[in-house]
Order: sequence, then C-alpha cells, then structure tokens
Amino acid sequence: MTSSSNPAPGVRPRAVVDRLPRYAAGKPPVSVDGLDSYKLSSNENPLPPLPAVLAAIASRTDFNRYPDPLSSRLRAVLAEFLKVPAEDIVTGAGSLGALNQVLSTFAGQDEDGVPDEVIYAWRSFEAYPISVGLVGARSVQVPVRADGSHDLAAMAAAITPKTRVILLCTPNNPTGPVLTAGQAEDFLRQVPSDVVVVIDEAYQEFVRVPDAVDGLQMYRQFPNVAVLRTFSKAYGLAGLRVGFSVAQQELTQHLRVTATPFAVSQIAEEAAVVSLENFDQIVERVQSLVDERERVVAGLRALNWFVPQSQGNFVWLNFGADSEEFAALAGREALSVRAFKGEGVRVSIGEVEANSRFLDLCANYTKVPQGS
Repeated sequence: MTSSSNPAPGVRPRAVVDRLPRYAAGKPPVSVDGLDSYKLSSNENPLPPLPAVLAAIASRTDFNRYPDPLSSRLRAVLAEFLKVPAEDIVTGAGSLGALNQVLSTFAGQDEDGVPDEVIYAWRSFEAYPISVGLVGARSVQVPVRADGSHDLAAMAAAITPKTRVILLCTPNNPTGPVLTAGQAEDFLRQVPSDVVVVIDEAYQEFVRVPDAVDGLQMYRQFPNVAVLRTFSKAYGLAGLRVGFSVAQQELTQHLRVTATPFAVSQIAEEAAVVSLENFDQIVERVQSLVDERERVVAGLRALNWFVPQSQGNFVWLNFGADSEEFAALAGREALSVRAFKGEGVRVSIGEVEANSRFLDLCANYTKVPQGS
C-alpha cells in the first residue's frame, strides 16, 4: 500500500491544472489585543440570515434523503418572484456553480482538440480563468478601463470564430462599476447569435444606478443570454451555496444535461425560499449595507482618493504596488482586506465599526490610490 505522503511515481494531474491560477479566498482577520476583529476580504454579508430562515432550517431533519435534483419548489417561487417561466431557471451551487454549468455546456475544445475561446474583462472575478481553463477553453482577457469598467468596444473586437462564451460581470468584482442598459444592448447586438453571453449579477440587489442593465430584460430580448444570480450576497446565505441561471429554453434544455445532480441541498433550498417569502426584510438589510457603502465612498473621496463607481457590497482601491503594504496595515488594525498583488485592494462593506475603523486607517495612510 502506498502511503499518502509518498504518492505513486508518475501520477500527474492534467497539464492544464499546473497552468491554472490558484483561487485565493479572503483570509480571516488576525487577533489584535484590544480590538474586535472584522473580515472585510470576502464580500460576505456581515448580517446573519433572517430569523425566519434560521427557524425554518433548524426544523429540517430529512438529510438522510437526497434533495430534489431540480429544486422544483425554489424554481417555482423564483419564477413567480422574477416573472419568468420556471423552465428557464437552472439552480446550482452558488452562481459559480451555475456558471460552471454554462461553461461545461457551451465551451471546451472542438473535435480536433483546439480550444474554444471565452472572453471576459480583467480584472474581474478571479474564478473565471480557473473555470474556463478546467473545461479546456482558452481565456481571452480584455483589460478593464482606468475607472474599472468593462471596455465593451475592445471585448467586441476580441470576438473570433472560436468565441463560444462571453462573461459580463456587473457590478464588476472587484472594481465595482456596472454596465448600463444601453451599453449592454449595444454590445449584445454585436455578438453573433451562436455565442452565449453570461450576465453575472451576483451583486444585483446592491445596485442603485438608475440606468443599470437588468439582466432579465436582456435575456428576454436575446435568446443567447444567460443571467447568473445568487443567494450568497444580499441574502446572507454564502455558506449554503445556492444560486441559479436564467436563460431561454434554447439554452436550458442543454444546461439541465450538465447540471450537477443534487447541487442544492434541502437546507439551502428551504433557506432561499423563506428568504424570498420575506423579501421586504432583505430589502431593508441590503439598504443598510448600501448606506454604509455610500458612507465609506464619501469618506474616501473626502480624502481626495479615487474610488471607482462602486455598486456592489465592496469598494476598490487601485494601490498598485502598494496593495500588499496597505493590506498588512489593515491586518494590524484587526481588519482583513483582499489584496491583489500589484493591482489593488478590495474592501467589503462590513459592520459599522469595521467600516469606521477602515476609514480611520485610510485617513492616516499617506499613499493615494492610482487614478485620483
């Protein structure tokens, strides 16, 4: 028997695995004497699930049974909530799980082993290159503009006959800006009808820009659009992993084939349903976080710092080479933030005290983010 510490010689992962970037989850804060610690590194909702949700999931005892593989109850509630057919909804383990279903269905390699191409803005959600690489496709990364927004003209110019999927992250994680409805519609009219366009709206509930794109409106207009949404952020259910895609049945008929069976557990489905049934309370909680986001942005701009138009539950500071230094200083204040080496720092909106401490740190930091 071979010991786990002495793997069998010659055993290697697929070649692509060595080329993939490693996903770096937000680190927990370090303990500092005299200070409460706060995690601002993972875009989590600092508020717990609704009391009604906690009560509902506490009563579940049927975990000896597999969940409904189609999440039929949740899809029915979502269909009514979103005013879309239930057949147009495919659930997954968070919006990332839903994205992986789209990629594994529509992108990979052709019969000759030539990789398909997936276009997306960069920097954007760091799981994109990992997910694209794992299905065997090639990432085509189009740099975001100086203000952190998508360069849609450059993305349209990057389309080739090998393009199979385009990812639009709005609000863009980690930079924050949204696409407007006009921008999205103009772009979609330039995309060939056989290319799937994914509109990733993980932070949609936090958006307050009047002319922001509504992915559901685009999906109704364009049969090649798939919209991603999640219960991880606004609903505070990140640990339960429940998300979904919305697309016309021209796409969903294939997505159901590749969907991971039983990806959404009974407890996750129950929590999502009860959250939707109490959506008025979700709205109040989200607004409290939006108010905090606006307070943080105003505080940073009062320091004459450049802050991209943030419409998620986070802000982006383009510190470039100083990013890791700033993150280390935050750590000494018992705040964990997410540094992207050589690029910038993303800071999630957290508890009021955490946000205030972050602003105090910034007020005493002498290096100004780039772009100001």
